[in-house]
Parts: sequence; C-alpha cells; structure tokens
Amino acid sequence: MNRTPGGLKLILSAQYFVYFGILGVFLPFFNLYCYHIGFTGFEIGAISALKTLTTALFPLMWGKISDRFNARKPVFVLCTFVSTMVWALFLLTTDFSAMFLIMALYGLFHAPLIAFLESFSMDILGRVKAEYGRLRMWGSISFILTVLVVGHFLDRTGVNIIILIILAGSMIQSALSLSLPGSVQKPGRQSVKNIHGFLTLKMALFLSAAFLMLVSHGTYYGFFSIHMERLGFSRSFIGIAWALASIAEIVIMFFSTRIFRMFSPERVLVASFVITAIRWLIMSKAESGVAVLLAQLFHAFSYGAFHVASILYIDANTPDENKTFGQSVNNAVTYGFGIMVGFFVNGWLFERLGAGLLFTISACLAAAGGLIMAAEMAVGRKKTRKARKGA
Repeated sequence: MNRTPGGLKLILSAQYFVYFGILGVFLPFFNLYCYHIGFTGFEIGAISALKTLTTALFPLMWGKISDRFNARKPVFVLCTFVSTMVWALFLLTTDFSAMFLIMALYGLFHAPLIAFLESFSMDILGRVKAEYGRLRMWGSISFILTVLVVGHFLDRTGVNIIILIILAGSMIQSALSLSLPGSVQKPGRQSVKNIHGFLTLKMALFLSAAFLMLVSHGTYYGFFSIHMERLGFSRSFIGIAWALASIAEIVIMFFSTRIFRMFSPERVLVASFVITAIRWLIMSKAESGVAVLLAQLFHAFSYGAFHVASILYIDANTPDENKTFGQSVNNAVTYGFGIMVGFFVNGWLFERLGAGLLFTISACLAAAGGLIMAAEMAVGRKKTRKARKGA
C-alpha cells in the first residue's frame, strides 16, 4: 500500500468518493423506496428523523472512545464493517417496526464515519491543511455522478434495487477502511480536556453560529424542490438547479487551497454567513429561473466554503489528543442537531407560512450567525492582544 503523502491523499479521496456516492443514493432515493413498499408519510418522516438524530448523538460517543484510547483507525474499521452488516438486514424485511430498529442500529455505527474521515484528513494533510477542499471535492463529484447515474438506472429497474446498491457501496468502503493509516494522536486524559476545549467562549460562539447556519438550510434541503414545483418549474429544471449548486461547491473546494492561504477560516466563515443570507433573500422572492440559478451559485459559499472553513477552524482550535472528538462535536451540532431542528421547524411551518417567508426567516438566521461569528473574531483578537502583552 502506498504510504507516501500522495498515496495517502489518494486513499482519502477514494473514501470521500465512496462515502458521498452512498449518500447520493440514500438521500434522494431511500425515502422513495420506503414510499414504494407502502410506508405512510409519517413513517417515512419518522425514519428520516431517526437517521438525523443518530448523526447528532453517536459521533460524540465514538469520537470520545477513539481519542481516549488512541484508536481512530480500529474504531473506524469497526463502524464501517458493522454498519455494512446491519444495512444488509434491510434485505430481510419491509415491516416498518423492524426497519425502524434496523435504522437505529445502522445509525449507531454509520453516524461517526464522516467526522472520522475529517480527522484522518487533518492528520494526513499536516501542514498543508488548506488543501482539504481538494480532497473533499471528490465527495461532491461522486454525489453528482451517483444521483444522475442511479436516477437513470432506477427508471429501468425500479426502486427495489436501492438497498443492494447501498450495500455494495458500503462493502467497498469497508474494504477501503483497512488501507487508512493509524492515528498520530497521543492518548491522554481526554475527558477533562474536552470540557476545557469546548467550553471556551470562542468555541461556544463558533458552534452557536454554525448551528444557526445549518438551521437556516432547513427550508432549502426540505422544501426547495416542492417550492420550485409549486412555482411551475419542471422536474428537469429542479434537477439542474440542484446539480448547479453542487458544481459551484466543487469549484470553491478546488480553489480552497489558494483561498485559505489568503484568508483565515474565521474571515471565510463570516463571508459565508453574509452570502448565505443574501442567497436566502433572493430565494424568498425568486420567481424566474435566472434568479433561482443565481441563488444556487451561492451554494459555493453557504456550503462549500463554510464547510471547509469549519473543518479547519475546529482542527486549529482543538488539542491534538481530541481531534476526532472535536470534529464529532462540530458534526453533531451542525449536520445533526442543526439540520434536525431545521427540518422539524420548517415541516411544521411550511403549510402555514409558505416557502417564501420561510426563506426570509432563513436569511435572518444566517445573518444572526454571521454576527455571532464576528463576535467570535473580536474575542480572538482580544485574546491575541493579551497574549502579546503578556509576552
């Protein structure tokens, strides 16, 4: 196995490619599978909410275990193999109660995988962490290709094959997990340091802002397609709009090395909040295809730049022995609790307020996050000045 820096980057790129390829099947098509086997809307929503909840809870547990025992690779390998075996159980039943329990068990082992990949990336990149975006963009490329290819394939075969496709991808990821390097972290008394590391004012401000950013995405991820259809746009146009957003995300990740050599993660985060607020305001009023596609281009910042900057921020502000836990906390607060709250609130208010007003509220949430992040920068500057005076 190639253990040169280039070889290790190739391994990580392959991991991201497979992980987000699986996600490119699961997100658009698993609920469709559930619908076709006769689940009600409530049952589909319950399974989706359960999957999101596992994303919020279980990465923290696995991250703590990994850092406490310096066992990142063994835990990652365990979680990939066990989650694959659990997923295979979906082949044996179409009963809601059984599938609900399987999803809970699957989430227990699958939820931490992405946080672990982020931690591996930070280790492997070392002093060139700004190149993270070029690794991560392979996941976005895979997501686009998978959605297009699998969608066309399902038109011919039907949705029942979805479980097998995800199982095949999971088996590939399990095999690839064996090629990852061991951790360079040092074991230690991690639990106390976790508390000190994540109860600082700076970290609390960042996590609060990041939480609001993902809550603001609830309208987009939950109801963008429905909103577009209600405005009279075709499903082809809706697909193009989603793909354009992902392409914009890939472009910003490709150039992220240059961006983060010029600007700090904090500055990129503030800019991302501002541009996201503008994006949601445009979306709240957009009725033409041109306006919608323009807003989708801003996905480069509201997801691409924001995500890369968040990973770099957490890595820079987390002790070496707590890197996995740090990424797990970030993932839980944002893509776990943030998305979950966004889905629930928007699901409750969508029929009452409509997507236009919800996008306006989303813009306010993103703007509030930007203000909090600006406050975080002020706290950081104050600490830097004190440190210089002390020196």
